[in-house]
Amino acid sequence: MGRPIAFGAKEVETMQKRADYLLGISEQALQSLPGQPEAGFRRWIEKEPIGSTLPQFPYLIIVNSLLPALLAGISVVLKPSPQTPLVGERIAEIFPEALPKDVLQVIHSGSPDTLKSIVFAGSTQGGRMLRESTASRFLPVNLELGGNDPAYVRPDTDLKYVAEQVVDGAVFNAGQSSCAIERVYVHADIHDAFMEDVQKELAQYKLGNLSDKTVNIGPAISRAAQASVKAQIMDALTKGAVNETPPNPNFASPSTEGNYVVPSLLTNANHDMLVMKEETLGPVIPIMRVSSDNEAVKWMNNSDYGLTASIWTKDLKAGECLLKRLEAGTVFINRCDYPNPDLVWTGWKNSGMGHTLGPRGFDPFL
Repeated sequence: MGRPIAFGAKEVETMQKRADYLLGISEQALQSLPGQPEAGFRRWIEKEPIGSTLPQFPYLIIVNSLLPALLAGISVVLKPSPQTPLVGERIAEIFPEALPKDVLQVIHSGSPDTLKSIVFAGSTQGGRMLRESTASRFLPVNLELGGNDPAYVRPDTDLKYVAEQVVDGAVFNAGQSSCAIERVYVHADIHDAFMEDVQKELAQYKLGNLSDKTVNIGPAISRAAQASVKAQIMDALTKGAVNETPPNPNFASPSTEGNYVVPSLLTNANHDMLVMKEETLGPVIPIMRVSSDNEAVKWMNNSDYGLTASIWTKDLKAGECLLKRLEAGTVFINRCDYPNPDLVWTGWKNSGMGHTLGPRGFDPFL
């Protein structure tokens, strides 16, 4: 994916954390449920595997569906993204140690014709094609799709801490995450001070070769991805955004032949810009000034997506009230970009349908 090697171990640790949780709830999740007792009758709800499943995406999301499917007794056809094919091969090397032959198989294909199954994690366009391909049949479909995830920084916050978290949430993995922060709304009272802290934080980042353990921003996954992110930045600049990325010698592109995208801090952003409306999947931090909580909520919900959203405030009661008004599947206060395994991972609007993880993480497979 272009993720710096320094972050590789953390992905495996988080995958293991999710696997441990799913294994821990599996026995209870898979057992049959008794009905109400009545003399002369015995009735119960039996849980049966629903068919085959076709998960996609690197380790962190594959585990969300791979383990519940296998434990439920479902055969799995793993279709890794054409851009990360070796993920599938590595999993296929490991799992036969614990599985009967051919229970887990791997296919490589970029064709939408392969997207005809129950579980899918990928782009909104891919999810729409899957829905269309299954529309003539009554098939349950579980979709985790894209996002354009907002963050709102209230005036009563620890600016330095929030700046560190927002920058990390926006540029980690070069912004290539559906739950990355992709647009930031900042209260006017602290806008300028917050900007200074964001600039100080971003000035410490290093763009470069992903095999260098001191690098924390690697390249985009492809030339097409690089071009798409740069096009959104240019669109914003032509519509009035101001590039206030701090001077940083570590942002010099390491190679003109690589798919590098220099992180960009854009101020004066507005909803005429693509970067505020479409999924970016790049290291871009567009910031829009707002005058109140109500204005922030209005713009946060002004999106076709609804995957995650975050509120940054010291007033937890006010933050919880705001969370209830947000149209997103997973909402945070003073945190972002972290799906806990014991909570439901789900999206609203064009960010998908159904769910994985959480106490009912096995339901889509039964």
